[in-house]
Amino acid sequence: MDVLLSIKPKYVKSIIAGEKRYEFRKTIFKNREINRIYIYSSSPVKKIVGTFEIGGILEDHPVNLWDNVKDYAGINDRDFFSYFEGKSRAFAIAIQNLREFDNPIDPYETMPGFVPPQSYCYVDGGKCIAPR
Repeated sequence: MDVLLSIKPKYVKSIIAGEKRYEFRKTIFKNREINRIYIYSSSPVKKIVGTFEIGGILEDHPVNLWDNVKDYAGINDRDFFSYFEGKSRAFAIAIQNLREFDNPIDPYETMPGFVPPQSYCYVDGGKCIAPR
């Protein structure tokens, strides 16, 4: 199974540049048998721009997580702690084997009824399936 992650374009740029080696999430997918992550660059891009494999998933209190990954976070501490404000758990997905597409995919054309996921969705048979 694969996952499609919605990521803001400024963070997608940092991922592609190799500055952001972790993708941060407040919640993580229940199905951990994920083969690949598709990167959906949210508005105004609105395209699937690449894929990566999971190099591991770290889970910890935001303060501890930041201490472990800050050198490869690709974001500043203000944005990180603002995102996790009020949370006692934080997740960091290690980005491995990144592949940027030469021709980004328009999911509105290739995935009938596509609605961008708020955070993520499972991809199965070319369809985006909301997490349960």
